[in-house]
Amino acid sequence: MLWLVFLSIMTDNKISFIRKDLLALNAYHPTPISKNTNLLTRLDANESPYDLPSEIKAKLASVYEQEIETNRYPDGGHFELKKTIAEYVNESANLDNLISVDNISVGNGSDELIRSILIATCLNQQGSILVANPTFSMYGILAETFGIPVIRVSRHESDFSLDLDEANKAINNPNSLPIRVVFVVHPNSPTANCLTSREINWLKELPNDILVVIDEAYYEFSQNTLVKELASHRNWLILRTFSKAFRLAAHRVGYAIAPNNIINVLEKIRLPYNLPTFSQLAALTALKNRELILPSVQEIMTEKQRVYENLNQNKKLQVWVSSANFIYLRLKNNSNAENHDQLMNQLKLDQIIIRHTGGGLRISIGKPKENDKLLDKIAILTK
Repeated sequence: MLWLVFLSIMTDNKISFIRKDLLALNAYHPTPISKNTNLLTRLDANESPYDLPSEIKAKLASVYEQEIETNRYPDGGHFELKKTIAEYVNESANLDNLISVDNISVGNGSDELIRSILIATCLNQQGSILVANPTFSMYGILAETFGIPVIRVSRHESDFSLDLDEANKAINNPNSLPIRVVFVVHPNSPTANCLTSREINWLKELPNDILVVIDEAYYEFSQNTLVKELASHRNWLILRTFSKAFRLAAHRVGYAIAPNNIINVLEKIRLPYNLPTFSQLAALTALKNRELILPSVQEIMTEKQRVYENLNQNKKLQVWVSSANFIYLRLKNNSNAENHDQLMNQLKLDQIIIRHTGGGLRISIGKPKENDKLLDKIAILTK
């Protein structure tokens, strides 16, 4: 009897000390992954389908065994990693040493950096954020965990560009908390479209009291970056990650590139020792061996084009052009959530995992055999 009383207490959802808005929040739910991951065709998280080359894994194993003192805290300043990131950013964007260590902050994934941005700008009823849906959901989710208002505007469904008229009305609305941050993704997730020149010009014209955050998580795939604009736009910040093209999703390393006064604030908020030693060394090793890692980007993009052309021939599907390592599509005549869920779940029965988000389906590009399995099954299910 006492055990039943205890169980009742432990399962009681009436926790009055928790904020009511937080109890009602819909959290981000990653796809549950079973222990038998080798049986799954995992096309849901926009990761690289390729593990690190074996020689790089061997280097990391040797470093862990011979150099890491597990009883010591990590390098809390990330100096060597930030220096190497700055060199890579300058090299990849043909910059003449525009970016230095003072322009880099490293996070435990980009999520930590997004969280720090929100703390720095909007906490304590100081402001709200603007996002254009569909987009990466964590901007809104993280803001709402802090009680920060999220202003959501729409996109034009033809190309998923922002509805700038709607965005301007939101920014100029005198009846809401001032918008302090505008989040955009370049290219956007889940829709895979890059910012248009009109959108970029709009971002340039935003007032200086709005922080413009441009998430370039898929830069290595799109080869589109706005990092050169940081020199003339002191209210801009660019996010990038090692989780995609660099194949380090397991290590959770993201970084921000911004003017040093913005970076200084992020460094104040960043938790001490936020990035484990092994994650720092993995990112550093990946950067120093990028000639072995990044050639897979072209393989993935070639495969992406093949998958796109195949899906685009399916008369039951509306498929959008992609500048990233994933494809976004919707069912033409049955474009409601239930039918998209049904297709996703039918694929799941064959161990193919994709993601239903933003009113459609987002499909990451896998290895050729994985993509063939997906295409064959979709062709059968959409007859």
